Amino acid sequence: MKTFPSLALGVLVAGAACTPVLAQDAQQATAIAKQHNCLACHAVDKKLVGPAYQEVAAKYKGDPDAAGHLKKKIKEGGAGVWGPTPMPPNPGISDADMDIVVDWILAGAPAR
Repeated sequence: MKTFPSLALGVLVAGAACTPVLAQDAQQATAIAKQHNCLACHAVDKKLVGPAYQEVAAKYKGDPDAAGHLKKKIKEGGAGVWGPTPMPPNPGISDADMDIVVDWILAGAPAR
């Protein structure tokens, strides 16, 4: 039987890029969201003032620009996408923390 080491490596690398959000990551994401008052307006599975994180994940599923769009929305705020209530800007969140939260949201905000 002939083996294809480069193919196996490619599958391994591709699989690593698609790792699910782990429980530890979810805990970290929710802690960051809480620290930056995101959870005052958003919940994982139900609408509060803003949409549920699971709704956000569903809306942007398959959108290659989703992460960038959400990061901009977090930093600058916005209105009109989910109704008339504006989302205030949150310029104090670091890019590293924002990456963790956005990845978690786009993964469907799995339980912590």
